[in-house]
Amino acid sequence: MAEEMDIVPSSPRGIKRKGDENLPLPAPRRIKALAQDVVNKIAAGEIIVAPEHALKELIENAVDAGSTSLEVVIKEGGLKLLQITDNGHGIDKEDLAILCERFTTSKLKAFEDLSSIGTYGFRGEALASISHIAHLSVTTRTKESSCAWRAQYSDGKLVSPKPGQSAEPKPIAGRGGTQITVEDLFYNVPSRRRAFRSASEEYAKILDMVARYAVHCAGVSFTCKKHGSSTADISVPTAAGTLDRIRQIHKATVANELVTLNTENERWGFKCEGWISNANHSAKRTTLLLFINHRSVESSVIKKAIEQTYATFLPKGGRPFVYLNLEIEPARVDVNVHPTKREVHFLNEDEIIAIICDEIRNSLSKVDTSRSFMTQSLLSNQPKIPLATPVKQTAAGVSTPTLTSERSDPRPPPTTAMKKRNENNLVRTDASARKITSMLQSHPSADGAANEDEEMDYEYTEKEPTSCRLTSVKELRAQVRDAMHNELTDIISTHTFVGIVDEQKRIAAIQGGVKLFLVDYGMLCNEYFYQLGLTDFANYGALRFKPPLLLHDLLRIAAEQEQRNAGDSADEVDWDDVVDSVKQQLIDRRALLAEYFSLEITEKGELCSIPLLVKGYAPSMAKLPQFLLRLGPYVDWDSEKECFQSFLRELASFYVPESLPLPLSMPQDESGKGKVTEEDPEIVARREKVRKALEDVIFPACKARLVATRGLLKGVMEVANLKGLYRVFERC
Repeated sequence: MAEEMDIVPSSPRGIKRKGDENLPLPAPRRIKALAQDVVNKIAAGEIIVAPEHALKELIENAVDAGSTSLEVVIKEGGLKLLQITDNGHGIDKEDLAILCERFTTSKLKAFEDLSSIGTYGFRGEALASISHIAHLSVTTRTKESSCAWRAQYSDGKLVSPKPGQSAEPKPIAGRGGTQITVEDLFYNVPSRRRAFRSASEEYAKILDMVARYAVHCAGVSFTCKKHGSSTADISVPTAAGTLDRIRQIHKATVANELVTLNTENERWGFKCEGWISNANHSAKRTTLLLFINHRSVESSVIKKAIEQTYATFLPKGGRPFVYLNLEIEPARVDVNVHPTKREVHFLNEDEIIAIICDEIRNSLSKVDTSRSFMTQSLLSNQPKIPLATPVKQTAAGVSTPTLTSERSDPRPPPTTAMKKRNENNLVRTDASARKITSMLQSHPSADGAANEDEEMDYEYTEKEPTSCRLTSVKELRAQVRDAMHNELTDIISTHTFVGIVDEQKRIAAIQGGVKLFLVDYGMLCNEYFYQLGLTDFANYGALRFKPPLLLHDLLRIAAEQEQRNAGDSADEVDWDDVVDSVKQQLIDRRALLAEYFSLEITEKGELCSIPLLVKGYAPSMAKLPQFLLRLGPYVDWDSEKECFQSFLRELASFYVPESLPLPLSMPQDESGKGKVTEEDPEIVARREKVRKALEDVIFPACKARLVATRGLLKGVMEVANLKGLYRVFERC
């Protein structure tokens, strides 16, 4: 039976099939005009996107009306109630009938007037749009009127407050100006109303909008509060200046770090003034208050350009505070490009932005002579406090502490008497002041010259510094920058050296701000000399040996020392083979060692020079054999990047000051209980050299150029906090 059935195969997938030409085509849709109420609601949805946009339109209308006082009351983020009261000119009773009709305005008569418009609003759509999506009532009184008039609107028309009553405005008692009340915003657009997540979020946006105009509108007082609240969240008096307005709204921590900005250009027809934060202020987000021809606008292009300008002055991730009042010739500005006037276009945008950014850069450069840094306890939960001693940039680029705190605020100092500083805020600021080491007993050397250091003979060559373009070295430098610890770097760059605590454990004391730290200077020196090797790569000096040293003898000394340290396992290694192998490795790579590291070895195996990293300090030559021997097994000679990194680590370890035995505080007496011990004169002399090098050379160099990495946190410990000590002693 299956053979008798006609099986129709299904159409294969992927094959285009023709339409059935016998099916009738649908009739073409006719074009019809939208109903007027639909047109009005569409327009309202474009202009009033959120409560903050409705308030923006009302604020601009109030300022255009000559108001000097604005009071804003909000309920449920503006969705339930949004009310603004001003003391402006008011609205004539005769104009109330068409007040909320579309395109009714007192600011524009012809299209050509757009080229010279100087007011906030001009289209006459704000109140009309609000009346289509909310219940709107207006109470107004002009100077000439004997009473105030109240009117209610719906869909752009006057409506009666209650059924059966007249829709005409009602006379009531009221003060001069206008009060506009918007209730139940988006009551007839449920999809828009459901889109708002929370009333608190919308209220925060409203506060931001009010704050922007409160900063910009000089001579106008602003208050903004929630309905039923007795205190205002924003309150700015009429007489407050721009800087005082910023201080009241964005707090004193921002206002105290602002500098003025003024620039203009006749060719491009603009003038710009404002306040910008200096290098001491750094936030997580950019705060940009941008006004173009007194209209609050947004510009991603201007914001990005400003952030790029600040990138060279702020730490990574830091953002500025900027208030700009940009006035451009009206003929050069197109204000009719956005329904809410949130954006405007103007001619020569790139040129104007470039001039403003150049002025910002110049202003920051002028005041960038003083910076305040924040420090935090590295091993406790103490709160951050600002250092009382800022870092002053000298001409040579070296940071030196200043005696008093400098501000970049251009305002003149107050004439009131200076407030006495608390003793628990005083910080050592003079590096030449007396230190702990000056109180310790001097340990003269065998020849009686404890403080006389042997001067090294320096020869200066005319060799030009070479620019390192090796990718491997650049990557190693980038690794250091990525591992940077900002707070620790700030502490070291502003520290005051106190003294050596323990030469055996290699511990020194430094003061940072009002805190005292113990630092493992072995770790610190290791990281400093490694970074110095990277920054001065292929441009080292040279410590020359006259006559040259035999490489084989030096390696043999190191091998014998390793053999003694190895103990019983030393017999398992052929030390002669190790010496010969390392010697041959160094001779074979003598060209690389000489070119990049100033380590010169002859074909016969003579060591002529080793790299000199810093003038005024030479490493202990007792560590030289061990350094040379480790260049064999501990340097990766097969990979360029790993080779440079491992070699510089070994070089840094060689340069680290060695651990020295503690000085003898007192020899034994002559009572017969013991013999009088004398300290080795070479150790005494070496200790004095290390102390002098640490205080006069290494720690000042670390202060100027060390990038403290996160690994150094293990070698730094806070041991005292001046404020904490004062709290302890106050109880005594």
